[in-house]
Amino acid sequence: MACSSSGNAADRPNFVVILCDDLGYGDLECYDHPHIKTPHLNQLASEGIRLTVCYSSAPVCSSSRAGLLTGQTPNRVGVYDWIPSGHVMHLPADQPTIATLLQQSGYNTAHVGKWHCNGKFNSDEQPQPDDHGFDHWFSTQNNAIPRHENPKNFVRNGKEVGPLEGFSCEIVADEGIKWMKSQQDSDDPFFLFACFHEPHEPIESPDDLVKKYLPVAKDLDEAQYFANVENMDAAVGKIMSALDEMNLAEETLVFFTSDNGPETLDRYRTANRSYGSPGPLRGMKLHIYEGGIRVAGLLRWKGKITPGTTSDQPVGGFDVLPTLCDLAGVKVPETIPLDGCSFKSLLHGQPIERPQPMFWHYYRSMSEPCAALRDGDWKIVARWDAPHVYKARLPGGNNVTPTTMEIIKTAKLTEFELYNLKDDLAETDDLSTTNPAILKRMKKQILSRYDEVQKSGPTWTFPEKPSGK
Repeated sequence: MACSSSGNAADRPNFVVILCDDLGYGDLECYDHPHIKTPHLNQLASEGIRLTVCYSSAPVCSSSRAGLLTGQTPNRVGVYDWIPSGHVMHLPADQPTIATLLQQSGYNTAHVGKWHCNGKFNSDEQPQPDDHGFDHWFSTQNNAIPRHENPKNFVRNGKEVGPLEGFSCEIVADEGIKWMKSQQDSDDPFFLFACFHEPHEPIESPDDLVKKYLPVAKDLDEAQYFANVENMDAAVGKIMSALDEMNLAEETLVFFTSDNGPETLDRYRTANRSYGSPGPLRGMKLHIYEGGIRVAGLLRWKGKITPGTTSDQPVGGFDVLPTLCDLAGVKVPETIPLDGCSFKSLLHGQPIERPQPMFWHYYRSMSEPCAALRDGDWKIVARWDAPHVYKARLPGGNNVTPTTMEIIKTAKLTEFELYNLKDDLAETDDLSTTNPAILKRMKKQILSRYDEVQKSGPTWTFPEKPSGK
């Protein structure tokens, strides 16, 4: 499949998308965290646009990444949940990504950091980053192992790198900067997708930063988390400084965000340092309420974006593909059922023309509702007629299995809550009984969208376990 560009290469911007892992809406200084210092992200906000209504594609990592890369709600492409190592679930090879479309139109492309779009990483059995359009990749399947400090599980272009010294975010930033500098002699624009592991567990932070936060933290673990976010901030600063030093600030759109809301403290054995904050929002990671899907969002493009501005227009991870393609003059194939839209107009202070409401579904939500749809200031959330998968003790483990796969493909939405996010950011006042006309309209919208996505998503098949004697 060929992709065409309507603009000259010299007119097309570079793109740097920086994605954090489990960073809460309230974790940055420029989003009012009371203790964490993030001077470089503060500067990024002062040089561009701070988004107050920025959404991830899903409340969980693999799904969110798949949604960002494809411009589709992740259930369409079969990434229903986070992907354990060795799992059959993966981003299918025939799904075009941002990198695929930009690469085909002459962009140089690179992925550095957390991949998490397949279970069989660095294996011929499933597509790898280069199969999804990345010329260069320096990646891990999921988390930095054994922790953020001195990881040993990075793979560069199919070859295991081995033990590395330093912290993961620094290592990822350095690789991205080195690759960008290698593009300086090229006449082609570039796309860098930098995916930090921070502040996902297992968290480890520089001693000097940890000591800095001990006086304001509840304990050492919380100080580790605060320091982890600041260390990530420093890594962002390195990337931004490199762009400035290469005189690329006016030729490069930078988008900084997170894959989902913050992890819940002590949800699993090694989550003891998960002190992320959803700010004023309800819920956290794995919730379909705002705390699970609303994240920080910062945009910079010197000379093109009015510095120091704030926008409350809703923007989602699934908008990244159509936006970057729009700015690059790349035509998105009509065969891609986009759930997002271009927010190019926002960069110029104009409203976003969104053809359809924003939609999310996560079958294993910690909150009772597992699906949501936002239209204007109104948001409807829905429960379904299947077991609450997160709470139920189902056979086969806690991920996509033959049992949960059947539920994903057959469950129906049955109960609904309605919120006005402009008046009720914390989603505390269910207006479903007092606004029957709005409920009726949005119920019809979410049922139609859910049904369509449910039918379009692939059904994964699982290898049969050998029978015992």
